[in-house]
Amino acid sequence: MPEDSSVDGPTEADLLAVGEQLGREPRGVRRVAHRCPCGAPDVVETVPRLPDGTPFPTVFYLTCPRAAGAIGTLEAGGMMRSMTERLRDDDALRAAYGAAHQHYLAARDAIDDVPQISGISAGGMPDRVKCLHVLVAQSLAQGPGVNPLGDEALAALPEWWGRGSCVGQGSNP
Repeated sequence: MPEDSSVDGPTEADLLAVGEQLGREPRGVRRVAHRCPCGAPDVVETVPRLPDGTPFPTVFYLTCPRAAGAIGTLEAGGMMRSMTERLRDDDALRAAYGAAHQHYLAARDAIDDVPQISGISAGGMPDRVKCLHVLVAQSLAQGPGVNPLGDEALAALPEWWGRGSCVGQGSNP
């Protein structure tokens, strides 16, 4: 599992890398929330209100296309459905996932209060699993033990960084 090698504000190089990863200009990036072992950003923290005024609930945004692709494979394989079913039956898991939701909200609220998205986190929290990308991004940004389902999905991923950086690889990382 990759470790957080640096959490800092975005440099111009970081913003260029994120733009290349996303295939568009990044919006509302507040800081790099996690770096891949290759050194490139893989999760950014965004402001809860984008520069154009749009409320944006996704505070931890996964940017690495290799990680995103690997997560998409997990989603296509039914992991979200399985996790949601387990949430219905497992009180301890439901409580831990609810706590992850609260951590997510606290991180966003520490940046800015946006009434339109108050109480809304992302990824389906706290009742279901709607997006593994968000859960993995939270696990990378806030560390192990915060989001049990994000940690589980992260552990199921291959080493997406194993071929080196996705930045500078052209349109096919």
